[in-house]
Amino acid sequence: MAPKDKPWLFRTYAGHSTAAKSNQLYRSNLAKGQTGLSVAFDLPTQTGYDSDHVLARGEVGKVGVPVCHLGDMRALFDQIPLEQMNTSMTINATAPWLLSLYIAVAEEQGADVASLQGTVQNDIIKEYLSRGTYICPPKPSLRMITDVAAYTAKSLPKWNPMNVCSYHLQEAGATPEQELAYALATGIAVLDDLKTKVEPQAFPAMVGRISFFVNAGIRFVTELCKMRAFTELWDEICRGRYGIEDEKYRRFRYGVQVNSLGLTEQQPENNVYRILIEMLAVTLSKNARARAVQLPAWNEALGLPRPWDQQWSLRMQQIMAYETDLLEYGDLFDGNPAVAAKVQALKDGARAELELLDEMGGAIAAIDYMKSRLVESNAARLNRVEDGETVVVGVNRWQQGEPSPLTSGDGGILVVDPAVEQDQIARLNDWREARDNAAVEAALSRLRADAQEGRNIMPASIAAARAGATTGEWAGVMRAVHGEYRGPTGVSPSPSNRTEGLEPIREAVDAVSTRLGRRMKFVVGKPGLDGHSNGAEQIAFRARDCGMDITYDGIRLTPAEIVAAAQEQQAHVVGLSILSGSHLPLVRDVMERMRGAGLNHIPVIVGGIIPEDDAVALREMGVARVYTPKDFELNRIMMDLVALVDPEARAA
Repeated sequence: MAPKDKPWLFRTYAGHSTAAKSNQLYRSNLAKGQTGLSVAFDLPTQTGYDSDHVLARGEVGKVGVPVCHLGDMRALFDQIPLEQMNTSMTINATAPWLLSLYIAVAEEQGADVASLQGTVQNDIIKEYLSRGTYICPPKPSLRMITDVAAYTAKSLPKWNPMNVCSYHLQEAGATPEQELAYALATGIAVLDDLKTKVEPQAFPAMVGRISFFVNAGIRFVTELCKMRAFTELWDEICRGRYGIEDEKYRRFRYGVQVNSLGLTEQQPENNVYRILIEMLAVTLSKNARARAVQLPAWNEALGLPRPWDQQWSLRMQQIMAYETDLLEYGDLFDGNPAVAAKVQALKDGARAELELLDEMGGAIAAIDYMKSRLVESNAARLNRVEDGETVVVGVNRWQQGEPSPLTSGDGGILVVDPAVEQDQIARLNDWREARDNAAVEAALSRLRADAQEGRNIMPASIAAARAGATTGEWAGVMRAVHGEYRGPTGVSPSPSNRTEGLEPIREAVDAVSTRLGRRMKFVVGKPGLDGHSNGAEQIAFRARDCGMDITYDGIRLTPAEIVAAAQEQQAHVVGLSILSGSHLPLVRDVMERMRGAGLNHIPVIVGGIIPEDDAVALREMGVARVYTPKDFELNRIMMDLVALVDPEARAA
């Protein structure tokens, strides 16, 4: 019998509260058989703010670990030998900085830096399209991506400097063809720029270090075929566009997290089956098998998973790899006509989209176009769920069932201690007081000069990390040099062609607008740093199609800015969207400011991943309606909005 293939890397995407608590979690997971680390950073770290910045309020330690400086990174990897580890860091806009801190800690551990293995995601382009944790405009951001890649070419030859992330594209609504095309276009944009920064003889090896991070959805046959299409298209691009002859440098190397978007709040126990089925898409086909797999926990639609929930997902991988005979065979799908036909259809669709992007000037030039296409595709996906064309068990069919015992007791989620934020800020202040501020200023001056003059920023970033600079200070230099960016929302002023089921709502909007004396005004805002804008975009998209006057200025607004917009726009209703778990402090701030501005007569609705106890607390603050992922019927939400602002209904 032929020897078994080695299993993929087992990872769980993890990090929360503080560096010390996350370190305990990592060490526990490694002891349970996890073979690689996948670090989740909190939103302030991802967007380049220190924990005490005004925009960081309520966000510290919520969706990942806060890392403000070398001391935090040191605590994060305490007693974890980085020279022996394969670490994936899901970080984009601040990737040069977090990699610099990682290198500085490895040096302190006495590691041979050239032997470090791991990945920084470092994909800013998808941030403009789907995730929203960008800082600077596209062109300087692209230069930062390739600065990291060029630095690793010389100093970290085993490190993957860029992980093209199509994961969030699917979550934002991308079709398989769009996911293929937009991800490959991102890889092309990076390699075109990188080619100017490395020696020609070093370029093929750098092509081989570019990896991908993809999404595997519930339509697992399509997803399996998508992965085979990815491998074949990437091989074509490497050979045809870049002349890469060595097969090992043309290999499509990817990690995967299966689709969190498809996990449901209703009957959450069903998510275990969804996760398993989605994992099959990226493990069954040997010729398109993932190099690393991380699985969400069954309860991610409810809130932050507990260690036991992550262990359950890890065991799923281990059973597949070690108890089944999957790794004893070659590719199970070679020669299958149905698979071959589907792969060809996906490739044809992706090539057509790639040609269109090329005509526009590539991924950087086509950001607005790609964003609008994603919003349209996501609207179409939601329409299919709402209309029952796409069946989601427990959501739009077979809703009745037994209560889940998994959510009893603590509600089935981990709750971050509210004191974490103040503790983190106290440690940050202690760090600033103890460091050599003159050394920090000198290091930041060097960083500023290198960024202004177009030199690679990695050496100066590492020096700033060693000197004790903070995440906010590093990002502040980048903002000062390159400017800050406001991404497209993808929601155009013009309504779409959708009419089915909307006429009664349009009539109701027209009627209430007549009673109000002007068109019903709906202000949609995303307070804080949460960049998951899909929900807000779809609410704005549908409200516009229903005839409402919409103001949606995109992500990353302060409560003060949202209240000012409500006042300036003379809003009839205000909608807040928060998926980062920071809804209580941020909504409380908005409601207090609304009262202070004399706007407490304007109803406020809130949407997000909100446990029922928190929903009760929000309603006690004065919030009129709370919507969670179970509220998938957008037309019902639209009618709720009409009723909330109708003068006759309110008078009654």
